[in-house]
Amino acid sequence: MSDSSLKTINRLRIDKWLWAARFFKTRSIATDAIAKNRVRVDGQRIKPSRTVQVGDTVQIEKTPYTFDVTVLGLNDKRRPASEASLLYTESEESISARKAESMKHKLDYQVRTGLAGEGRPSKKQRRQIIRFQNQHDQMPMDTADDQGSTTGDD
Repeated sequence: MSDSSLKTINRLRIDKWLWAARFFKTRSIATDAIAKNRVRVDGQRIKPSRTVQVGDTVQIEKTPYTFDVTVLGLNDKRRPASEASLLYTESEESISARKAESMKHKLDYQVRTGLAGEGRPSKKQRRQIIRFQNQHDQMPMDTADDQGSTTGDD
C-alpha cells in the first residue's frame, strides 16, 4: 500500500466530496450546483472551495428532490456506489419526503398517460381522426356550382 492510501483526510473540498459521494457525475456539475445555491452546508451558502468535515450537515437540491445528509466520512477518490454510500447518512425526514415526491411524480405520470390515451394513434385511428375532422368541411364553391345548379337554358 502507498502512503497516500494510509493517510486519513480531515478536510476535503465540498465539490470533491459531492463527486466522491456520487451525488453528481462530475466535479464541474457539482461546482455549478454550488454556484447556483443548490448545495448548502449547515444551512449556509457556500463556495466550491469550502471544506467539509465529518459531522457537517449538507443540503443538496437535485430537482425535484432534496437530500439532507450528514457527513460520516471523507474520500477524495470516486469509489463504487456501495462504498460511496458509507460517506454519509440521510435523515429520516429527507427519505420520507423523497419517497412522497417520487410517488407524486409517479401518480402524475399515470394520470397524464391515462388521459392522453395509449400514445401515438395507429394508422386506423389516424384515418378516423382525419375523417372526423373533415366531415364538417364544405365543398369548394366552384365545384358546388357545377354539380348543384340547373339552369333553364338546356
